[in-house]
Amino acid sequence: MEHISVLKEDVQKYLDLKDGEVLVDVTLGLGGHARDSVENLGSKGTLIAFEQDERNLEEAQKRLKVYEKQIVYIHDNFRHLKTRITGSGFEEVDAIFFDLGLSSPHVDEEDRGFSFNKDGPLDMRFDPRGKLTAADVVNGYEEKELVRIFFEYGEEKMSRKIAGRIVERRADKIFSSTVELAEFIESIMPRKRSKKGSSGHPATRIFQALRIEVNDELGALSAALEQITDILRVGGRVVAISYHSLEDRLVKKFFKKLEQPKAEGEDAIYRNFNDPIFKSLTKKPVVPVEEEIEGNPRSRSAKLRAYVKVREP
Repeated sequence: MEHISVLKEDVQKYLDLKDGEVLVDVTLGLGGHARDSVENLGSKGTLIAFEQDERNLEEAQKRLKVYEKQIVYIHDNFRHLKTRITGSGFEEVDAIFFDLGLSSPHVDEEDRGFSFNKDGPLDMRFDPRGKLTAADVVNGYEEKELVRIFFEYGEEKMSRKIAGRIVERRADKIFSSTVELAEFIESIMPRKRSKKGSSGHPATRIFQALRIEVNDELGALSAALEQITDILRVGGRVVAISYHSLEDRLVKKFFKKLEQPKAEGEDAIYRNFNDPIFKSLTKKPVVPVEEEIEGNPRSRSAKLRAYVKVREP
């Protein structure tokens, strides 16, 4: 499937890029949003692009070759946001963009092991340099740990049953492929039928949980968010697109604290201790319209939130 940038116009609206500014795209992917952004930055602007997946990075560099003099590529996880940006010679930036979804190759290439619709190895690593794979988790984690990640990261109500059955099965034969695991989960929880047709695949939440665990997605996001205040200038914007409630909740709660900061100890003596550090630019999350969803079904769950830094902490 062709890669289509989600909420394309809304992203540029809230990034509000100006000539000569510096933007950090922490999830470059195939460079769809980056192309629009670097054009809006003008010839004197700079794009700092993080991408941990080497295949994506190489493809994005080809697509963005005409802009290569304006782009600083960083082959790393965005959890190292501050050190890699300052190490590249930038003290502060004007905007930061997060697109937290899977890129098309992750879903479309079976050898990456992300999709239960394509038979591939149980891998799911965004960065192949990482050591932990989905097979390691499924075949090696204790039952109580499987229950935890299925419930916390997949929000799966049947976590105990699924984890217990996985442990029973792997004692005789380990899981090695995506389809094998998906079919096993479906044998435990058959698809429910409704008047509108079949519901989603019962393995969806389990695969999400495994992917989050393998890549420590929530840990990386939390780490990156904590560094934003230090590197974003006053007046700088943050735009984040999330695709499931765990990510969206993390972003929302983080900025809520900065919209209504609570001072402790000596900070409380200052008159402005509880003035906002960030203000929200979106009263409610921006979501795709039906027309976009029809053209790009993968955008269905997208939620965009945007914020502006109004003062130093």
